[in-house]
Amino acid sequence: MIIFVGFAIWMLFFDANSFLIHHELNSEMKALENERDYYKKEIIKDKKGIKALSTEEGLERLAREKYYMKRENEEIYIIEYEDSIRNQNDHDE
Repeated sequence: MIIFVGFAIWMLFFDANSFLIHHELNSEMKALENERDYYKKEIIKDKKGIKALSTEEGLERLAREKYYMKRENEEIYIIEYEDSIRNQNDHDE
């Protein structure tokens, strides 16, 4: 009986294939699987973005919204509402 208990303790805690090492590896594997799922979702999102930018309308929309570009003989007015200005000032302080 003593030999069996000693063998069980050795296998659970001290052996190279111990329960603790398996538990650590399983938790690391779970974290890597979660990371893989996150990157798969990001790839899908990026593919949709690339598809939207592959059209002339999508490219023009990006240029107008993000970079405030305009066509010739066209004027652009940027309207800021009071609440958005207040929120910006609150974050700056």
